[in-house]
Amino acid sequence: MKTILIANQKGGCGKTITAISLASALSQKGYQVALADADNQKSARQWLQQRPDSATKIASLDWRQNKSIGEVPKDIEYLIIDAPGALSSEKATSLIGEAHTIITPLQPSFFDIDSTRRFLKHLQDVKRIKKGKVEILLLANRVKPNIQASTDIQNFFEKVEQEPVAWISERTAYGQLAMQGLSIFDKTQKMYLAIQKQWQPVLNKIIDDPKNWF
Repeated sequence: MKTILIANQKGGCGKTITAISLASALSQKGYQVALADADNQKSARQWLQQRPDSATKIASLDWRQNKSIGEVPKDIEYLIIDAPGALSSEKATSLIGEAHTIITPLQPSFFDIDSTRRFLKHLQDVKRIKKGKVEILLLANRVKPNIQASTDIQNFFEKVEQEPVAWISERTAYGQLAMQGLSIFDKTQKMYLAIQKQWQPVLNKIIDDPKNWF
């Protein structure tokens, strides 16, 4: 089983949308997927409760309590964890202890950049990350047209010496579909396929599949 933790201490950066998008993408490709909600807001669990029976199955795990962390059905191949914004040291250590990869979404704004900088610095103090056992991926999220030229966010990526794994455009479709328990990967229309392609670099990083999906 491979575990992907979606985490950033900045609220509103798109952690839950990232988590449900990746969970549904993997589920659509036939993998056995579980989505663990470690956030007290329960957004990921609420999304799963709205998910129609006709959609691909994603197991729901409640990891809000520390004692629940690590409990996963045996047949799961991919586990996506939606982390809380305020990660206590104990909970952060527990969740990172389960993860093979951490995906940190951030929006191209001063507040996201500043918060993410501090979050990444905090991560470097975690023993498992110090030992190089966890890969950290940055995800530029909710990007508006031409925002990639933004001096501030480009300077940030240069300073941390890490380019984002992908640039995900801001689209109303994410929120509209989430209200139905769906994601862009549950749709096959041309307009959704174009959005799905933006996630290909992320999927390339987290799965062992040499072929493009889209």
